[in-house]
Amino acid sequence: MAALALGASVLAGCTRSIEGRAVQEGAGGSGYTEEFTRLLTECDAVADPQIAEAVGASAVYRGFFGAVCRWEGDGPGGVVKVTFNWFETGSLDHERSAAEHLGYAVENTTVEGRRALQMRRPGDASSCGVSSGASTTGIFGWWVQYQGGGPDPCEAAATLARLTLNLSS
Repeated sequence: MAALALGASVLAGCTRSIEGRAVQEGAGGSGYTEEFTRLLTECDAVADPQIAEAVGASAVYRGFFGAVCRWEGDGPGGVVKVTFNWFETGSLDHERSAAEHLGYAVENTTVEGRRALQMRRPGDASSCGVSSGASTTGIFGWWVQYQGGGPDPCEAAATLARLTLNLSS
């Protein structure tokens, strides 16, 4: 009898009412579908041939795509690596703080009239990143790294940032 009373009290403690209207899975008109419509297309913000041209590569090859997008190509002095990120809720102040914490040199700049940051790793003149406010919400960033030398990686990253803003506005 004690076990029955304990079982009844446990079941009673696990119930609650939830307000709203039940909707069949996949039939909702608002929610994730609308909120994340561009989730899988952010890596297409700039076309592969434009990325290759911006970094001086004959072509680039898509690598990992997820929260961060990566490409590799044959650059003027060897392999060039390109990384793109887009954080819908990010801020340039947070990017600056994180980069400075890592010991990167951070400079204020602008891209298409928007506040932006240019970042370099200490002692690494072959790589550079540019982060900017997105045309909608959040921030995006491009990082270019020439392995074996190449043109100015900051100019390549800034070019990719300009292309991103021109294509997404």
